[in-house]
Amino acid sequence: MASLQGYVDRRVLLVLQDGRSIVGVLAGFDQKSNVVLADSKERVYSIDEGVEEVPLGLYLVKGELICLIGEIDEEIDKSTDLSTIRAEPIPPIRYG
Repeated sequence: MASLQGYVDRRVLLVLQDGRSIVGVLAGFDQKSNVVLADSKERVYSIDEGVEEVPLGLYLVKGELICLIGEIDEEIDKSTDLSTIRAEPIPPIRYG
């Protein structure tokens, strides 16, 4: 993940192996792709209710847990009403 430098100080979405979606500002990373997010929130998806955002603050994520990192378009994200979105949670990755 050497190309993470371009995402520093930008709002990103992380999808983790356990199915969690974390949104925050990429504050830093290291050679093992461990990531530090500032002002982070976990987005919890549900079929019955809208998306719930759980504040996490400054958050460290181990690189081995990250499946995907993508930049978020802040204008679109701010204009999206998360309470109207219904979706099944992403299932965790199962090895075996």
